[in-house]
Amino acid sequence: MNKRFAYLIIASMVLGVTVGWACNQFLDPAQTEEAVKWFKMGTDLFLRLIKMIIAPLVLTTLVAGIAHMEDAAAVGRIGAKTMGWFISASAVSLLLGLGMVHLLHPGAGLNLTELADVANAPAASTETFTLQGFLTHLVPASIFDAMAKNEILQIVVFSLFVGTAVASLDNKAPHILELAEQGAQVMLKVTNFVMKLAPLAIFCALASTIATQGLSMLAVYGKFVLGFYATMGTLWLLLFLAAALVLGKRVIPLFGVIREPALLAFSTASSEAAYPRILDSLPKVGVRRRIVSFVLPLGYSFNLDGSMLYCTFATMFILQAHGVHLSVQQQIFMLLLLMVTSKGIAGVPRASLVVIMATLTYFGLPETWIALVLGVDHLLDMGRSATNVVGNSVAAAVVAKWEGELDDIVEEEQPAKA
Repeated sequence: MNKRFAYLIIASMVLGVTVGWACNQFLDPAQTEEAVKWFKMGTDLFLRLIKMIIAPLVLTTLVAGIAHMEDAAAVGRIGAKTMGWFISASAVSLLLGLGMVHLLHPGAGLNLTELADVANAPAASTETFTLQGFLTHLVPASIFDAMAKNEILQIVVFSLFVGTAVASLDNKAPHILELAEQGAQVMLKVTNFVMKLAPLAIFCALASTIATQGLSMLAVYGKFVLGFYATMGTLWLLLFLAAALVLGKRVIPLFGVIREPALLAFSTASSEAAYPRILDSLPKVGVRRRIVSFVLPLGYSFNLDGSMLYCTFATMFILQAHGVHLSVQQQIFMLLLLMVTSKGIAGVPRASLVVIMATLTYFGLPETWIALVLGVDHLLDMGRSATNVVGNSVAAAVVAKWEGELDDIVEEEQPAKA
């Protein structure tokens, strides 16, 4: 079943590229625009369905996961280990992006005069990307408002309070706990229904992109795109080695089971779309659900390895292309700034652009320079979204191992795959 679904996703990707190319080549501009409208509708409907389920799914699974902890001390202990891994992974991602962009020099010799017509940077506010704004934004004024706006970071904070309160009560508030558990089961079932539409959404997303920009989009920024994906591949290798160091041979089945969620995130350019799949897949390789339900929502707010890698790489690419050089001290501060501003963006497509704009603004550079990466941002968003999925999956498995919450892989599932 899983293999069939993975093959269906790959077929949808190939068909989407083919149909998009045919529209780009053989339809007139008006017909192409009309076709793209229909393609985008399919993608938008799927992502709206994902956004519809993501808030209640995070709330119920996180509350249930924390409530099953032995006590509040267990929550604090696991939380400290989780955040320790997140901070380490974030630092490695940022430093890798900075090191590789200096090694590859993707922005060197770029002819910016050819790009003058696309200097239409999206209007976005960067006022909240300060330490004070970030800390204030952590706490929701209303949980209903946070859920309505899909503010995952705020939902996580609320769930931490509720789950810890339930865990600290002597009787574990059985009715609340049962409601959270049943709510999580219902939302997982709804998720299965929604995910059946993933191949159609993938086809629409790729067909729309290729029909609009054509295959030549890769040639325009070829060096930048290839450089970023080479850097991303290096990060995947580092994550694999780090996981192997902690998990041993268990790293092979782990990466096998997250292949499908990573492919889904890559195809839709949204790590949110893969969240339900990871939640369902990790227990199959022994990661207990309460660890998964605790670590993943935190990871989607604090451990976006792919997004942080991209923010560093793209920011330095823009500066290189414009001949701007930062001192070592400025580059260090840029990394610290990105460490803070990249938190809480929750893998939403194009959210990284706002982070990059905030960085450019801080250094007194024009926000319009962000236009340099707009043409290929969707393609790169696919890669960073998949990387976010891999990073959070590895984090959950590592924390489970450290906590002794990593079970043996159930042998009964093997015949079912045959």
